[in-house]
Amino acid sequence: MDRERDETFAERMDRNWNELLQELRVTQTGIQVLAGFLITLPFQQRFTTLGDGQERLYLVVLVAALVSIVLLMTPVIIHRVLFRRGVKQQVVEVSDRLARAGFVSLGITLVLAAALIVGVVTGSTGGWVAGAGLGVVVVGLWLVLPLALRRGD
Repeated sequence: MDRERDETFAERMDRNWNELLQELRVTQTGIQVLAGFLITLPFQQRFTTLGDGQERLYLVVLVAALVSIVLLMTPVIIHRVLFRRGVKQQVVEVSDRLARAGFVSLGITLVLAAALIVGVVTGSTGGWVAGAGLGVVVVGLWLVLPLALRRGD
């Protein structure tokens, strides 16, 4: 059931912005650590043992991680550039879309990183099984579960 809050439009925009920032804080550190780890891999001795397919997958994972960072940090940049311009509603709406795209990119990054790492350790088949398994978990928890909860309202 949707409960009405006793708040003005400006208060609701402020609350929505603050809630979005909290969500972004949770994900930003994790994806930044993962990207930092990925950036250091080519400088490790074992990196030269990767096959061509693994190297290409590594590059896709790296780009996906960097795209995730950009998407998840852009709302803060937009807010800073438009601070005190009276466009909080636009900032919240655009930032919501960017955060959603960032979460999709983050999910792709996690699935492909699992495929890459497990593939290096166990072989290509194991990597793709791990990636597919994690993909099912991500879609289930990040999409199906929230939609089911929303339907329950």
